[in-house]
Amino acid sequence: MRAGRIHRWGGELRVEEIPDPRPAEDEVLVRVEACGVGLTVLNCIRGDLGDDPGDLPRVPGHELVGTVVETGAGVDPGRRGERVTAHFYLFCGRCPRCLAAQEPICDNLAGWVGVDRDGGYAELVALPGRNAVALPAGLDPVLATTIPDAIATPVHVCRRALVRPGERVAVVAAGGGVGMHMVQVARVYGAEVAGLDVGAEKLEFLERELEVRAVPSHDFAAVELPLAWGGRADVVMDLLGTAESLRWGVEHLAAGGRLVTLTSFRGVEFPISSRELVFREAAILGSRYASRHELALAARLLAEGRVRPVIGRREPLDRVAGILEDLAAGRLLGRGALVW
Repeated sequence: MRAGRIHRWGGELRVEEIPDPRPAEDEVLVRVEACGVGLTVLNCIRGDLGDDPGDLPRVPGHELVGTVVETGAGVDPGRRGERVTAHFYLFCGRCPRCLAAQEPICDNLAGWVGVDRDGGYAELVALPGRNAVALPAGLDPVLATTIPDAIATPVHVCRRALVRPGERVAVVAAGGGVGMHMVQVARVYGAEVAGLDVGAEKLEFLERELEVRAVPSHDFAAVELPLAWGGRADVVMDLLGTAESLRWGVEHLAAGGRLVTLTSFRGVEFPISSRELVFREAAILGSRYASRHELALAARLLAEGRVRPVIGRREPLDRVAGILEDLAAGRLLGRGALVW
């Protein structure tokens, strides 16, 4: 089969012919129809999630959508023909956290699809059966690549932050691939939303196409939230992850407010006062990834037309490196998609 592989962490993607994978016990074989391309895959390729040389060469790509074509021992053969997406985290499915639908904080986490085992930048991929999450019938497979990360992550964040109808939600880096879906999911949960970003094209898209209040954030000292908000937000969702943006988020929380940080960059720290948190009963929450249940919720939002998938560029394998370049340069509008 054809695949894109890296041979060193941080190295370039090479298009190669490699042997077809076979499903082991409790696994399924998926023929990939499309695979999403977002910033997380750049982190994976760089080795930010894992950089063991013994895991190379590796096929990246965790936002895959495809059809089950074969099942290994222990998997219901009736799953053949099922359209699925992949849960990014290689969870065990047996520990107390997995049984409580908290798969991203599994006690026996074995890594990530596209990092510790091959992902969807290949025509075929073998996955643990539990990682192959069924999708509703009739979805466009390319649009569905937004489900496993770009939509599911916001669903998890809104549930984790307990977003309630009428609350004021500020999304930092709202013009990114996750951000453009975060603002939409927050509205599904009933929030008033403001999207902060720096790119003129992205700010215009937020305002014109998604009908979200767009707020320039070139200088956080000059950011102006909607006048009716009184300079405060009930929830700040930070997808940028700089010391400046995080500090801004804390300073602009209303009483009972929650700052949710989603980035995991090394060496980023910012000052925080216990007194400040106590007096406002504010909270700072870290957010990892969605559960399988939340992937299913995300799929339903897309199937029902309640979230609009934003895909700025679609390419075959031979040109997917161009999407990665656009991502790294901040030029991509929404997500990218590798289309088989």
